[in-house]
Amino acid sequence: MFTVPTPTVAIAGSADRFPVRRIFCVGQNYADHTREMGGDPDRQPPFFFSKPADAVVDTDAELPHPPQTHDLHHEVELVIALHSGGSDIAVADALRHVFGHGVGIDLTRRDLQAAAKAAGRPWDMAKGFDASAPVGPLTRGGPPAAAGIALTIDGEPRQSGNIDQMIWSVAEVIATLSGLVTLAPGDLVFTGTPAGVGPIRPGQEVRGTLDGAAPITVRFRP
Repeated sequence: MFTVPTPTVAIAGSADRFPVRRIFCVGQNYADHTREMGGDPDRQPPFFFSKPADAVVDTDAELPHPPQTHDLHHEVELVIALHSGGSDIAVADALRHVFGHGVGIDLTRRDLQAAAKAAGRPWDMAKGFDASAPVGPLTRGGPPAAAGIALTIDGEPRQSGNIDQMIWSVAEVIATLSGLVTLAPGDLVFTGTPAGVGPIRPGQEVRGTLDGAAPITVRFRP
């Protein structure tokens, strides 16, 4: 027989690590990004997609450029880690399930996503590929109501926003998601990205930051 290791995320200030069960992602949760992607920013119910748990990548990793894409994009996001879960969680109770928070990068093969959209097909291979979810060390506790979030490539600013600009709050996201699936300890939730998404080229260094949390930095091999 063989054993399959459990993917984990670092915890700031601790030798312990957070075991990852599943990764859920919210699409178009910032009005400016929604417009950027050609959508309507009016407050519609959030939609979700997922990534495999072993897509997580620690900070300071060196990554190969993903195969089958000529348009790899960055999307910096607030990430929420859950220590408990359930179904049909009330908004008022949602933050009680949060273990910690951090900053992550939703890597996207944009050309594959565009082709899937045009054909009415799922996005799985555009979003859920190997090493597509870099996540920085988690800070224990829920996120602040407002905090700057940003991304640079080779030190040049590409994305900048504040998590208070989210259309759906963290509590609302958790509550809505729990009405679709039963949430559980170990679940991660990527909560959406501000405007400014764009391409990553081989050889570049990508750094995501969130005020009050440890950064995430990954480098792509030339």
